[in-house]
Amino acid sequence: MPGALEIPPAIALAEEAGRYPTAPRYDGYVALGCVIRGETYHFEIVSDQSAAGVMQLGLKGLCIGNGVLTVEDEAQAWARARISEGDKGGGAARACLDLIALKKRLRLGLASEGQTA
Repeated sequence: MPGALEIPPAIALAEEAGRYPTAPRYDGYVALGCVIRGETYHFEIVSDQSAAGVMQLGLKGLCIGNGVLTVEDEAQAWARARISEGDKGGGAARACLDLIALKKRLRLGLASEGQTA
C-alpha cells in the first residue's frame, strides 16, 4: 500500500472480495507498515487513523495482527522490525494466528452448546 492509511481499506477490500466464488478467502490479515514522525501533525493523524481503522475491522470480527510501527526515525523502525531485536512483524503474525485460533475455539464452543440443547 502507498501508506498506512490505505491498510484498513485494503483489508476490507480483500475481505469483501472473498465473498465471490473465484476470489481467495483469508482466515486473517497481518497489517505491516511504518509511520515515521515528520515535522508536522500529519504523523499523529496517520498513526491514529490507521490504528483506528484496523481496530474497527477487528471489532467486526476480522482477525488482524497490527504490526504498523509508529517511530521517531528509521533507526527505531529497524530496531523494532529486525527479527533479532523487536520482531514486531513476527509478533503481529503471531497475534493474527492467536485470534484465528480463538475465533475457531469460540465457534466450536458455541456450536457444541447448540447441539446439546
